[in-house]
Amino acid sequence: MTARPPLASRLEGFGASIFAEMTALAVSTGSVNLGQGFPDYDGPPEVLRIAREQIDAGANQYPPGTGIADLRLAISEHQQRFWGLRHDPDTEVLVTMGATEAIAGALLGMLDTGDEVIMFEPLFDTYAACVSLAGAVLSPVTLRPDANGRFCFAEEDLRRAVTPRTRMILLNSPHNPTGTVFTREELQTVADVATANDLIVVSDEVYEHLVFDGGRHIPIASLEGMAGRTVTVSSGGKSFNTTGWKIGWACGPAPLVNAVRMAKQLFTFAGGTPFQPAIAAGLRLPAGYFESLADDLQAKRDVLMSALAHAGLEPYASAGTYFVGADVRARRADGDGMEFCRAMPAACGVVAIPAGVLYTPANAAEGRHIVRFAFCKQMPTIEEAARRLAAWK
Repeated sequence: MTARPPLASRLEGFGASIFAEMTALAVSTGSVNLGQGFPDYDGPPEVLRIAREQIDAGANQYPPGTGIADLRLAISEHQQRFWGLRHDPDTEVLVTMGATEAIAGALLGMLDTGDEVIMFEPLFDTYAACVSLAGAVLSPVTLRPDANGRFCFAEEDLRRAVTPRTRMILLNSPHNPTGTVFTREELQTVADVATANDLIVVSDEVYEHLVFDGGRHIPIASLEGMAGRTVTVSSGGKSFNTTGWKIGWACGPAPLVNAVRMAKQLFTFAGGTPFQPAIAAGLRLPAGYFESLADDLQAKRDVLMSALAHAGLEPYASAGTYFVGADVRARRADGDGMEFCRAMPAACGVVAIPAGVLYTPANAAEGRHIVRFAFCKQMPTIEEAARRLAAWK
């Protein structure tokens, strides 16, 4: 071996995941783990049954590289049924190994070295790493809480982030980790900036059906003039409690979807054969299923937010997703969310994630005092966490 470090320079700074550290703390202390965002319960029985039948029927080899035809059709039908978006299932829909691969494919397939990508932070940690792998540059626009505890962006910050090297805006709504669901007015601002500067928009919409309080998700591709410049990304993991199946997709104009495919085919080629027909069936479930999914999560959110407030924390608004953030400064004077999360398992038996790690390093102080809790757990799990938080006060 030479003296050169084995890790590629593009991956420097992307160290061991905070999620692994917090999960280990949960195990060692017997804590309720509200850190990682995956359900501890299964999805709809009819979806699971089809996957088992497919395995028994021998659907265990490679599927087509773009995904099985019926799933692509089901995705196209879903986009039309819920959002009024039309996509040719043969040329404008691509099945991927989860939404993460779709996003990675979009970034690696459409960015050149030195291109700039605007993202809203705090952000899902994979985004920054994929931008780095593409040799591109991340331009963050920070979301900050308003007087009602809702995270939003300043229009001038977004416009200021655009430079001659800007190629793309990566949007996430409903937004992880803040729980913000972007309004039509906010999306229109993003659309105006994209149109004025001829930018591609990659829109991560995996929480599209997890919107609360009578709100509604609005795909940015549905805004006038945006269908031709938007790649919409989603997956079955969040809608059907099957995060381990990793069945995602990208929809959009054929040239943009082809760019995603050109990169994606070099990663996994294709996979998840028995799960693809199952997700197709899930996408065709009645609207009532999706409504009950959101209602169930909203009830859990409410229990958790009440407990956080009772414990002396200050929860922020959460209009969607699996997550709610809380300001810890009333419980920890120095506002150190990282140390707060490291101490909380032993102190009260609950695990959360410090949100500061979900900001770019230069802006980490923006989220230093915020911790993120996931409520995508069985109600008894949420109620036990609430009991422990209440006892902690």
